[in-house]
Amino acid sequence: MLEPVQSSALCRAPNVAHGFFTRAGGVSTGVYASLNCGLGSDDERAAVIENRARVARHLGTDAARLLTCHQCHSATAILVDTPWTPHAQPRADALVTIVPGLALGALAADCTPVLFADPVARVVGAAHAGWKGALAGILEATLAVMEQAGAKRADIVAAVGPCISQGSYEVGPEFEATFCASDPTNGRFFQQPNAGARTHFDLPGFVVHRLAAAGTGTIDDLSACTYTHPNRFFSFRRTTHGRESDYGRQISAVMLA
Repeated sequence: MLEPVQSSALCRAPNVAHGFFTRAGGVSTGVYASLNCGLGSDDERAAVIENRARVARHLGTDAARLLTCHQCHSATAILVDTPWTPHAQPRADALVTIVPGLALGALAADCTPVLFADPVARVVGAAHAGWKGALAGILEATLAVMEQAGAKRADIVAAVGPCISQGSYEVGPEFEATFCASDPTNGRFFQQPNAGARTHFDLPGFVVHRLAAAGTGTIDDLSACTYTHPNRFFSFRRTTHGRESDYGRQISAVMLA
């Protein structure tokens, strides 16, 4: 059975279906068990296709209308009005639509998935916000494309999904320097747990900050850590530390019903 995490704020949006899907309820095995939705993984393709079809059915649409892009840690958001095949995925990190029945997905395994909806203008969006994309402006780009489609920032609900938490996200000095060179006040998102320890970065806190600074009407942070819940979420960093061969990707998706 699928076990998506849901945003209470998005649940209040009429005619909007959504879910931050966990790794439960799919057919993949091994390190991909079980709801791996990442076509870029080395999992059996047929298993990934079936997993994505289950997500689509859960949302109330068919598999061909569950769309994800070729994510590249960019600040590129695009407006979608027709589905594409998995072989024709555009290179982008956020999707926006006004078309009912088109489910927009963001894949992640530590990066931050953010789902958006303006229930008044009936515009939805999904963004993949890793640290590079968040710093480059993927969240602001998503909001801008939503506005082009008729949304108003004051009416937009943004739900920040499961990602790696600050307690699990060790970084080096060059990482912190990159953020502080962009904006010296970004130093507040870095913390040393104790003397001599490596610095930890607050990715969800940074994402929430960027959304708030951009004027997003409502922000719902689900505060779920992918690294510390191995039975619920895939995690790239946990896989690296465990020296596993590969990792799955969970999907987060939103759709106008």
